[in-house]
Amino acid sequence: MQTNPFSESEIQTFRAETSGTADRIHLNNAGASLPPDVVVSTMVDFLQEEAIYGGYETEAKYRKQLDYTHHLIAQLINANVDEIALVENASAAWEIAFNGLHFQPGDEVIVSEMEYVSNVLALLNAQKLYGIVIKKIASDAYGFFPLHELEMAITNKTKLIAVTHVPSTAGNVLPVAAIGEIARKHNIVYLLDACQSAGQIPLDVEAIGCDMLAVTGRKYLRGPRGCGFLYVRKQMLERLRLSYFDGRTVTSINEQGFIVRPDARRFEWYEKNPAVILGLQKAVEYALNIGVERIWQRVEYLAAFFRKQMQEMLNIEIHDMGDVLCGIVTFSVVDVPAAEVREKLAAKNINVHIGKAPSTLYYMNRRGLDGIVRASVHYYNTEDEIKLVCKELQAITK
Repeated sequence: MQTNPFSESEIQTFRAETSGTADRIHLNNAGASLPPDVVVSTMVDFLQEEAIYGGYETEAKYRKQLDYTHHLIAQLINANVDEIALVENASAAWEIAFNGLHFQPGDEVIVSEMEYVSNVLALLNAQKLYGIVIKKIASDAYGFFPLHELEMAITNKTKLIAVTHVPSTAGNVLPVAAIGEIARKHNIVYLLDACQSAGQIPLDVEAIGCDMLAVTGRKYLRGPRGCGFLYVRKQMLERLRLSYFDGRTVTSINEQGFIVRPDARRFEWYEKNPAVILGLQKAVEYALNIGVERIWQRVEYLAAFFRKQMQEMLNIEIHDMGDVLCGIVTFSVVDVPAAEVREKLAAKNINVHIGKAPSTLYYMNRRGLDGIVRASVHYYNTEDEIKLVCKELQAITK
């Protein structure tokens, strides 16, 4: 039951403020959402000003506004502003955090089966370089994450628990706060990949209990491509090794040495795209003004509506399982390759994506899935759009 659902006029306002909704049905929000028009105009206006007055000069003019991005992100996830670093994407954020840890041979890293390919690559690389042991926790036959198995897997060699909140190619949501309780109980570092959940699901790093959190801006936050952020709990800052240094990293330098800045911005590069940062800022502000709780209710409702429509259709297999399902809806059309389904829908101005096995290798291999169709809804989508998509899917099945 939605406690504060969007009115029809609100939904139409969101759509009117999103030019991309006029000519197509966009169900690839887990890849990159359609940005609100204000995100685009903010970036374009800055670039035009930069072209006329100069890059450094325009950045200096907007310095306070650019720095305000950290404050809005901190508000979004209930963190301190000094715990936020702006980076290029969620993979960069995750790898800064992961590679900042000091691993020894035999150190154990516990992960879920839902880890994204870039995370898996970093894990395998650390296995090769340092001799870490990777322990995978698989969801049960009903899609539930088994917390008891996580706790049983912990030993005195466990260095890190690293899980993905919402997978790339499945619709389930991991119980991240319960995982955080276990991590705190055993005093284990906890890294959370929230690239698919930020902007879709309310995030509270204090309630979750994570030490580090990685997010991208282009997905459910509706920001531009090429932006993201890393949260690092204050107590973790000095425990993470710096992988690189530049002028942003330090507060002072002389010929004898340097002093690293005391906040999370030590993980930022000096050179960034100010237009993209302002675009991310507007996207976060837009989500906060709507309310992420309300967004989550709408996304849950639309995804459930979509699955229900497909359950009544022949030759459609839905793959999502678990006690909490999100806006990512994954399915297959019997005897029709996922790529062909995407192409046929694209011909009707319907955007979906395909998830290939390498994207979430552990999960897809265990389920025997080579590729699936991923349709990801957002709050600006409508029931009529979903009905039309299902009509086109029905035609494909025939």
